[in-house]
Amino acid sequence: MKKIAWLFRIRHEEKKVAWVVLAVLVALNAVYLYAYYNVFTPVCDDSWHVFSSKFCVSGFDPITYQVLTEWTTRYDVHRHPLLAFLMYPPFLLNQALTAITGINCAIFIVAVMFLFFAFYSFVFMYRICREVVGIARRDAVILSFMLFGFAHVMLSAVVPDHFLMSMFMLLLLTYLAGRKIKEGGRFTVLQSIVLFVFTAGISLSNGIKVFLVMLFTNGKRFFCPKYLLLAVIVPAALMWMFACWEYRKFVWPKEMARAEMKKQKAAEQKKKDFAAFADSSGIKDSVQLAKAFKIDQNKKMWAKYRSDHQKPWNKHTGKPIAKGEFMRWTDITTPRLPSVVENLFGESMQLHQDYLLSDTLRSRPVIVKYNWWINYVVEALVVLLFFAGVVAGRRSRFLWMVLACFAVDLGLHIGLGFGINEVYIMAAHWMYVLPLSMAWLFRLPESRRLSVLRLVVSMIVAWLWIYNGVLFVSYMLT
Repeated sequence: MKKIAWLFRIRHEEKKVAWVVLAVLVALNAVYLYAYYNVFTPVCDDSWHVFSSKFCVSGFDPITYQVLTEWTTRYDVHRHPLLAFLMYPPFLLNQALTAITGINCAIFIVAVMFLFFAFYSFVFMYRICREVVGIARRDAVILSFMLFGFAHVMLSAVVPDHFLMSMFMLLLLTYLAGRKIKEGGRFTVLQSIVLFVFTAGISLSNGIKVFLVMLFTNGKRFFCPKYLLLAVIVPAALMWMFACWEYRKFVWPKEMARAEMKKQKAAEQKKKDFAAFADSSGIKDSVQLAKAFKIDQNKKMWAKYRSDHQKPWNKHTGKPIAKGEFMRWTDITTPRLPSVVENLFGESMQLHQDYLLSDTLRSRPVIVKYNWWINYVVEALVVLLFFAGVVAGRRSRFLWMVLACFAVDLGLHIGLGFGINEVYIMAAHWMYVLPLSMAWLFRLPESRRLSVLRLVVSMIVAWLWIYNGVLFVSYMLT
């Protein structure tokens, strides 16, 4: 407990910047709460319809609000096996507060939770720069503000999705690993299990990153039979078994019930359609009537099929590699290069002016271009500084560990095309890699070169905060 208290204690040199960060995060959440207070606080019978129809911030989902209102495993249990259960205590709190206040307090509970996750994500980012990379205090502050200046990291700090929680765990994991690499320590079996359970429990794909971090930190000891069995194989197997049990216990019965209800409604509707067709067609022969009705139904089905394929939720989704629980999320047809420029490194760090925070499954095209050339200049500068930082820190085992985790995201999103049509909403999973890589550039000795670098990066950070902040506030207040 003392070690945990030490981990979350704000140190003397962090206090000033901590107050500033907290004030900024409170302001962002206040704007967001102001926008959705009247929409999401009334208690109603069909809360999910309200959340899903009224919430529209990029491609983020309001599932957490629903889970805190009426507890259910609405998350995809194979991708987020423990997330619903981690939200059970906040659900109980919301039930109590709703009984006392008469309003749904889910948005306030999520805001407080996310203030904690965002605040300590900033703190861990700062500590990595200071204690692991070893750069000056002001440079660590600049790079930490850069992380939250990125558009979809800023958004993740306020919207009720799981990405901020993932970033919090990944930065905590990275910080602990950096300290151990620097001090020559290693993760114990118990530490590895705890970190894996919470990180992979929030988002299963993050489990791969946990194992990569353990490999880089523990080195050859990672392959010790005892560690490999108890810290890797057994936790991974149990997590997957739990996800499968969760699906069978909570999800599958509801899916079967919905399928049966849909089948019954379809049969009832078919009877009504047949009766209406028989009255209007004037055909007396039963065989001819059935044949004509079948032709009419096929025409309607084909028309609906063509209409559905022109709608955004279908048109903007690429062709998957194969069907299945995971492979259905892949995409082999969405163009990669425009996605990298406009979405992976574009929308992730700077919001587009057109289709501002629109959802690709509703109205936003997959590829949207900026109206100003300066957006592309800023994007290019950030990417160049990122690569320059990789070159500067190429001899660091810690940096290669961070880049290996980034490679997992690139393989999933750009390689397999997982969520590539809205890859920017997952920016919190990997955008911290960019300023962390740049940190190696700030290890230069004090000189004119370092002063120029500091000025350029500071100007980029100021631009990100002003540009994205203004667009975010204007969207929320309109």
